[in-house]
Amino acid sequence: MQFPDPPRRKLPESIVPMINVVFLLLIFFLMTAQIAPPEPFDVTPPDVTGDGAPADGAFTLYLSRDGALAFGENMDEEAALAALEAAKDSYCQIEGCSDRGEQPRLVLRADAHVSGARLAGLMPRIAQAGFPEIQLVTVSE
Repeated sequence: MQFPDPPRRKLPESIVPMINVVFLLLIFFLMTAQIAPPEPFDVTPPDVTGDGAPADGAFTLYLSRDGALAFGENMDEEAALAALEAAKDSYCQIEGCSDRGEQPRLVLRADAHVSGARLAGLMPRIAQAGFPEIQLVTVSE
């Protein structure tokens, strides 16, 4: 007696291609995202008229409305300036900065309502830290 072969069950659709697409999208979004540390406090840049060229530099220093200074996680003025100088020194050891060569730029994100006297008093201390060029972040009208 011959028995017929049992009917083969159809295999379920594979979800591996869908998982691959999801992981490719995840990798794409992770690679294109700009992950930046949060700012230590809110800063409203001053309004200016001009070309509105974006400020770019290796270091960013924050100056709040009430005159508080921050660099990285350092919120105390002396600690922020010391950390800024240490970061510049380590940057120059890696990049090979020289007195005549390209120096790293400092981006200053100062609030529009900070006093000019506070800002002017801060400039010599920043220059002492070794930053001959400072870019002030502004907003075009």
